[in-house]
Amino acid sequence: MIFSNPSGAPELACDQCGCRWFDRMANVCYECGAAVTPENLAEIEAALAAFAARNATASAINPVPGQPPQP
Repeated sequence: MIFSNPSGAPELACDQCGCRWFDRMANVCYECGAAVTPENLAEIEAALAAFAARNATASAINPVPGQPPQP
């Protein structure tokens, strides 16, 4: 399961219990022990790539956050 954190970045959550904490050494959820599947990993990689692409576009349009875009 993928959700967006308050800053808009994607985060992986457990498909079984919704927990966001994973044992990265064993690739399992800390809460329920469900395995992180290859499909989960592919889903988060795609979401992260899309997020990075959106941020790169936004940075190219307005490279200094909080400042108006330059002509």
